[in-house]
Formats: sequence, structure tokens, C-alpha cells
Amino acid sequence: MAENSESINELKGEIAGSRQRVANELRGLRYELDFPAKFRRSFRKQTGSWVSAAAAVGALIALAPMRKKEVYVDARTRHKRDKKLMETGLAMAAIKLVGNLARPIVMEFVKNRFFYSGQPSRGRK
Repeated sequence: MAENSESINELKGEIAGSRQRVANELRGLRYELDFPAKFRRSFRKQTGSWVSAAAAVGALIALAPMRKKEVYVDARTRHKRDKKLMETGLAMAAIKLVGNLARPIVMEFVKNRFFYSGQPSRGRK
């Protein structure tokens, strides 16, 4: 009988130790996977490195497209290009006019369709 109670106590002790190890491992895993906190700590400790790296990346992005392109213009196609430009301008003006005229209708539809109109809906009672 005494042997049984000792083995039960040993098992309880092992279970408690195992729970403690699992809790410690879980705490460590949460700490390792907390990337926002890691970035904040890293920025606090190495502010100069982060700022200089950001400046270098910004300079690369800003200076990368600074290559010169050669553009060849054919004088004979100028008339066609001017005509296309005028057609495009007229089309854009027409679209803007239609959009300005249709805006109140569309806004009223959206307001009535998607926002509360003051009346209870038919589906709910």
C-alpha cells in the first residue's frame, strides 16, 4: 500500500514538473514569436543602424530610375498624335460631364440601398 501511494506521489510530481516545463517552453515560444516587440527592442538598441538602413534603401529607390532614355520622334506622325489627343480629351470631358450629372442619382441609390432608411426591414420583425 505504501508503495502505491509513493508511486502515485512520484507520478503527481512528474506531472507537475512536466506541466512546468511545458509552461516554460510555451512562454519561451511566445517570446520568440513576438516579432513586433523584437522590432521595437531592436530599434531602441540600434536606432542609428535602422535609420541609416532606411536612408540607404530610400536613396536606392530614389536614384534607381535616374537613367536617361532616348526618345525618337517622327515628325510625320505628329498630326495623327494631335488628333488622337483631341479625341481622348473630348472623351474625358464627356465622361466627367456624365459623372457629374449621375453623381446625385448614384449617391441617393447608395444611401437608400446600404444605409438605414428609418423603416424596419422586411426580413426582420
